[in-house]
Amino acid sequence: MTSSPPPAHTDRAHSFNAAAAQYAANRPSYPPALFDALEELAGRPLAGARVADIGAGTGISTALLHERGADVLAVEPGDGMAAHFRLTHPGIPIVRGDGNALPLADSCADLLTYAQSWHWTDPDRAVPEALRVLRPGGALALWWNRDAAGRHRVDRAADRPRPPIDRYAERETAAVRAGRTHPERLRFTRREVRWSRRVPLDTHLANLGSHSRLLVCPGELRDAFLAEERDHLLEVFPDGFVEETYDVLLLVATTP
Repeated sequence: MTSSPPPAHTDRAHSFNAAAAQYAANRPSYPPALFDALEELAGRPLAGARVADIGAGTGISTALLHERGADVLAVEPGDGMAAHFRLTHPGIPIVRGDGNALPLADSCADLLTYAQSWHWTDPDRAVPEALRVLRPGGALALWWNRDAAGRHRVDRAADRPRPPIDRYAERETAAVRAGRTHPERLRFTRREVRWSRRVPLDTHLANLGSHSRLLVCPGELRDAFLAEERDHLLEVFPDGFVEETYDVLLLVATTP
């Protein structure tokens, strides 16, 4: 039996728009320690900083930046995600666009943030755009929540057969390479922040189901994977609550 080709990158990027409410309700947030580290590495407080949150999605990171006192603007390409953002964060401005062609003026931002979104860009285009938009001494910050156990169950479920890979190492390498090859030679500083949350099993499964590899994979494969995961987790967490532990990978580079 011949397996079907993997879904295109653009199909996966667009898959979130039909699942915006599921994404917003179930995806993990970020701990205060992440933003403490961000301020340290960027060399300035978030309070009063002009921040553009790129690939803002439903506003999980944008709202937290706003709560820290940042003057934050969301940039989001997707119809469904932007609509949900406007519904749930009416007090925060949002514009449509992506990191490859930012709809922002030159030298207008103190900080550009990419929470779970840098891997949807072309770094060879996104790095020059970031440098165009950032003010002198500004900072580019990228971060991802990573399963601290090192498991990539979603990848294996959606792409069987597939050898295990470290997706986050690939993303980090791509970001660092793009920074080094640009004339400005951005140098990223790396930090990891561990945190955890305890959630109902249904929230955990809905979080898994909101990842693009599952959103675009055949329905019967997705349902079978989630059913198998439910049975396994009930053995490990018989009270029906799952302890999720994350290492947030944070990369920050400052401009000259």
